[in-house]
Amino acid sequence: MKSIILAFLLILPKVIFAQESHKHSFGRAIVFPDIPGYKTLRCDLHQHTVFSDGSVWPDIRVMEALMDSLDAISLTEHLEYQPHKQDIPHTDRNRSYEIAVKEAKDHDLIIIRGSEITRRAPLGHCNAIFITDANKLLSNDSIANFREAKKQGAFIFWNHPSWPSEKKDRLATLTDVHKMLIKEKLLDGIEVANDQSYYDEALQIALDNNLTMLGSSDIHKLIDWDFSVPGGGHRPLTLVFAKEKTEQGIKEALFTGRTVVYYKNTLAGKDEFLIPLIRQSLAIKNGSYKDNADVLTVVIENKTNAEFTLRNHTDFTFQNSSDIINIKPSDKIVLEIKTKQRLKNIKLEFQILNAVNAPNTHPIVNWEITVE
Repeated sequence: MKSIILAFLLILPKVIFAQESHKHSFGRAIVFPDIPGYKTLRCDLHQHTVFSDGSVWPDIRVMEALMDSLDAISLTEHLEYQPHKQDIPHTDRNRSYEIAVKEAKDHDLIIIRGSEITRRAPLGHCNAIFITDANKLLSNDSIANFREAKKQGAFIFWNHPSWPSEKKDRLATLTDVHKMLIKEKLLDGIEVANDQSYYDEALQIALDNNLTMLGSSDIHKLIDWDFSVPGGGHRPLTLVFAKEKTEQGIKEALFTGRTVVYYKNTLAGKDEFLIPLIRQSLAIKNGSYKDNADVLTVVIENKTNAEFTLRNHTDFTFQNSSDIINIKPSDKIVLEIKTKQRLKNIKLEFQILNAVNAPNTHPIVNWEITVE
């Protein structure tokens, strides 16, 4: 208990500073609404601690997740790469998970057991989550590791697919070994965003091969430092659309591909989930005419801690804005629409510039507006 209080006192100034820096009602919490039929769960499924090549104890990862209001995390320690073993000798690759579970037991945070299978190119690194025993994945045979993980019910995804030390051109490329893994159903997802990197090619690979899209912090040090949280930054996340907030609910959603990636204020995913999320994130209230002008006033409210950038995609022009509209986190804007005549209802349509549904492509979302 004393250690928890001490840790809280140490991080409290950072929390206060972060809240002041964000200047919106959510503070540092990452907030997105549910979409019809599903709960929107905020998940970071690729993290490290001192039990592989990270710099912190597992309880810190739990505390960071609670500060960011996450729903689930996975501490995916490297199975093979153990640079701290001289200082922290251990033979149980499940130990990090066990410590995190103990720390999170009184909180509404799901800890998912996982491990990172670390190999040289072309295979690279992959995470296996929802496993039951990480020790059984310790094998020199890469494919045997994948098969053992699958035997345990794992969801396996390809990490940072254009890792700098392996890809000089920084392009994510689907190799023969990855094609084989997909064909044999040994690979289920791919990171579209990892740490500070975003992979357009991975987004296309996911679309072409029906792989689930993920965004992960891959954090090794501190979330606040690496992602400038006090200055308004945020970690990359996977937004998972689950039928229920349980480990099984997250697992079912991942295998079904119900995700959107959140990276540096950008949302990336399939229209099937991206568009409902945007519609729920931006609430547009019914409009009204004032005075004698044919100018319709509507209020647009941002219900998230992301800043949205919209481009007008209708024939209407605006009285108080250009065709580009910025809506800050948890903010409202009043939009004055020149409708030329008084209408009973209109359709507003915007291209969402801080969202992508394919490389270099932004989704178009519309709202039906009734005039009061």
